[in-house]
Amino acid sequence: MNALSYALLCMLARRPCSGYELTKLLQLFWQAQHSQIYPLLAKLEKDKLVTFELVGQTGKPDKKIYSITDRGIAELKHWIQNQPPSMQLERDEFLIKVYAIGLIQPEAAEGLFRERSEALAARRSRLEGEIRLMEAEELPVTDFASKQFGRYLLYQRKLRLVSEELDWIEWALPLFRLSRVVPEPKA
Repeated sequence: MNALSYALLCMLARRPCSGYELTKLLQLFWQAQHSQIYPLLAKLEKDKLVTFELVGQTGKPDKKIYSITDRGIAELKHWIQNQPPSMQLERDEFLIKVYAIGLIQPEAAEGLFRERSEALAARRSRLEGEIRLMEAEELPVTDFASKQFGRYLLYQRKLRLVSEELDWIEWALPLFRLSRVVPEPKA
C-alpha cells in the first residue's frame, strides 16, 4: 500500500465519505486527483479494508459511501505505530521563483510577494474559520479521544505555517524597496 492509500483510510477512520468528499478532505495535506483516488478505493475494497454502501440519487448515478472496516482500522493502526513517515517533499512554484527573483525588477518581485500574501491571508482566514467550527463542537477537540483531535492538530499546524510565511513576506517586502534606492554618485 502507498501513502495515499493510508491517507484515504485516515479520512475514513473519522467518518464515512464518498470519493468526491475524500478528494476535498485530502486537499488539506495532499494533492490527489479523482483518477488516483477511485482506483485506490477499489483496491482497498478488494483487500477488505473498506466497504461501501450505494446511495441512490435523483437524476444522478448512485453514490458510493465508503467506510473503513475493522481490518482497515487494524492496518491503519499498524502503519501509524510501526512505519516511520518519509521526509516531507515540498514542491512550491513560488519558492522556485524566489530563488531566481533577482532576475526581475524589484517592483515585479514585490508584486509577486504581495499576491502570495493576499492568497495566504485568505487561506489563514479559512483555516481560522474551520478551527472555530471545531472548537464550537460539544466534544473538546483537545481531547485525545475525540475523532477531531488529529484534524485539529493538523489545522493548527497549517495555520502556524501560513502565519509564519506571512511574517516572512512582511520581513522581505522592505528589501524590495531598498533595492530601488539608487546610490548617489560619489563626488
